[in-house]
Amino acid sequence: MRVLPVNFSTVLVELAGLDETLALFASLQAAPLDGIVETIPAARTLMIRFRPERISAETLAARIAARDLSARPAACQRTVEIPVRYDGPDLAEVAELTGLSIAEVMRRHSESLFTVAFCGFAPGFGYLVGGDPALHVPRRQSPRTRIPAGSVALAGSFSGVYPSESPGGWQIIGTTPLRMWDIFREPGALLQPGFRVRFIDMDKAQVTVPAATPAPAKPSVAADAPQFKIRAAPIPALFQDAGRSGRSGQGVSASGALDRSAFFAANRIVGNPADTPCLELTGGGFCFETTARAVIGLAGATCPVTIRDAAGRARVFDSWRPVPLEPGDVVTVGPPDAGMRAYLAVRNGYEVAPVLGSAATDTLAKIGPDPVAAGVALALRSETLPLDSVALHEAPAFALPTPGDVVTLDIVLGPRADWFTPAGLAALSGQDWRVTPQSSRVGIRLAGERSIERKDRAELASEGTATGAIQVPHDGQPVLFLADHPLTGGYPVVATVAEYHLDLAGQLPVGAAVRFRPVGPFAEIAIGVPP
Repeated sequence: MRVLPVNFSTVLVELAGLDETLALFASLQAAPLDGIVETIPAARTLMIRFRPERISAETLAARIAARDLSARPAACQRTVEIPVRYDGPDLAEVAELTGLSIAEVMRRHSESLFTVAFCGFAPGFGYLVGGDPALHVPRRQSPRTRIPAGSVALAGSFSGVYPSESPGGWQIIGTTPLRMWDIFREPGALLQPGFRVRFIDMDKAQVTVPAATPAPAKPSVAADAPQFKIRAAPIPALFQDAGRSGRSGQGVSASGALDRSAFFAANRIVGNPADTPCLELTGGGFCFETTARAVIGLAGATCPVTIRDAAGRARVFDSWRPVPLEPGDVVTVGPPDAGMRAYLAVRNGYEVAPVLGSAATDTLAKIGPDPVAAGVALALRSETLPLDSVALHEAPAFALPTPGDVVTLDIVLGPRADWFTPAGLAALSGQDWRVTPQSSRVGIRLAGERSIERKDRAELASEGTATGAIQVPHDGQPVLFLADHPLTGGYPVVATVAEYHLDLAGQLPVGAAVRFRPVGPFAEIAIGVPP
């Protein structure tokens, strides 16, 4: 067993294999350790997030090492049957790789009894184990950029079903009409860790596919209700709050505001409770008309706010202060002078329905309220929330970056720093990395003159990833994961941005540069003999 650093409140426990991983996961579920916040299992690792004020990394490692890993978790009695039509584009290649006929591949797959080991990659994606060993095949050398939802696939010792359209490198052997992820179903994920799974060949057996859960009707905004009428949104705004936690068992990450300090400040400016949903604005040009008296606050990226009243008179306000509005006022948020994202709060909040317990919009998983575009009417809460103290002197928590700036981000090396050469680690912290236009809420794609060199091109078993993880694909140009990142990943993480610099990372504009500064020590804790 090894306990590897991720950041100052997260470690990655590496074990000998899946059996030990699931045994430790079951042990921690049955007898939790005080201070553990979340545990994410993967093929041979557990990613554990903890509260450093409650338990240190060293104490956590020692107590985990004392757990009995010989006991296996009790088998779940629930079996899910998945109808499949074996028509995948890689079926013939899988037959060639295994030395079996296509018919034999189909037979062995449909006669296997699988178990959901863990969930990750995307909401509802279950990693299935226990299939016929003869069907163990490598990932595709060249991943596909688009795999349709419902694709049944193989990779290594795993089988799985893609719950939504996404890129991927697994070998596709069939398709299922069954919805693996349905946001309007409870729970949304059809597969849960521990469930047993059988695939039913649709050409040999008649099956009934249940209809998708109908989406609830979206409430309309009454014409006389207090509202913001969106006139322009060059980049649609997104509802965000502090994020949704506790959904990792369904493969759902937390999401939430990228700059949490600014999000909380926006609510303080208008006197709202801290976690009241706000609009996250990216870029400039967002414009709306209010039909009622209101008080708004804008925090985060420094954007000029122009208000034109019903008589056509204009006035300009700065960010970081409460702004009163009258019916008929038209508000335009200009392009940011510094930073990337601003948070628009309104006193008492917006009338927005939570999804899976949160109003955060996860752009990768497509979970949360719809993006806010031109033509949308946003209802304002008519019920008055308890008014907290209004903050009149809010200010940014850090110097907001502009294009051309070089921003230093502290990083904790690991958990897979040992996968990279000394030259690769020197390239990580010894040069500036430019923020490219391909960046998003999922992650910041960085470009540098020197790539981060790996020791070899070995394949990493999927493992949990944290917000701030610096994942290095084969081209050596890193991706810095932000709040909408996938729960698990298959590329090695060389380091992770320290938690206190995540808000700053969320404000990096395209054209800025990043200089990584290793901090610590957060030494690797080795226990026993590494597997």
